[in-house]
Amino acid sequence: MNCLLCGQNYVPNVSLMKIFSLNNQVQTKLCSHCLAKFEKLSNIRCKICSKNLIKEGICSDCKYWQKKYQGNVLMNHSIFRYNSYAHDLMVQYKRYGDYVLKDVLAELCKSEVNKLAADLYIPVPTSPEHQAKRQFDTISAIYEEILPLTRLLIKKAGDGSQGEKNKLERLKTGQGFLLAKNIQIKENINIRKIILLDDIYTTGRTLYHARDKVLEQFPDSQIESFSICR
Repeated sequence: MNCLLCGQNYVPNVSLMKIFSLNNQVQTKLCSHCLAKFEKLSNIRCKICSKNLIKEGICSDCKYWQKKYQGNVLMNHSIFRYNSYAHDLMVQYKRYGDYVLKDVLAELCKSEVNKLAADLYIPVPTSPEHQAKRQFDTISAIYEEILPLTRLLIKKAGDGSQGEKNKLERLKTGQGFLLAKNIQIKENINIRKIILLDDIYTTGRTLYHARDKVLEQFPDSQIESFSICR
């Protein structure tokens, strides 16, 4: 195998279970050296958003959201800390549109995100400007071969990139999502749980806006989020 990140040949770890499994066509795409550069979140995390903490409790970001939403916080699931290596990969993927890196990100998250059972999986959409520039939607591209996606949200044009804003500017960002009108939800299905899908959880502003908009259509549903990095 050739690692998608470093390009070096490597021999993937293959267990007897994989050899005799019907799913043995699914191969790893990262060598152990590159995989080790992604720093897994520690066991001591924020109870709400998964951020690494020194001691158990709730991070300052989630205390802000607790106050703003009167305790109705968004439970977020993440796997990796957003370290410099993850940052560089995201820059290459999102700023420069390196499409093949979607397979790397999918490889990093597929086993964990598949553990989250839900009735709908809704990706946070890319802005029209960025999608036109890259020719693909960065979030949907990561998850579309892993989960059945419901593209319920549309990003408003001209809202600007969150990655180019500081923390205060992020928190002041207004509602940037619309509900898609042409999405058909199967009838007679009780939508009890929804997972919002993103790549990075920074302050939480984007995901809270996404949740607020989805709640307009599914006010009685339990909504959580998943991001690869926190």
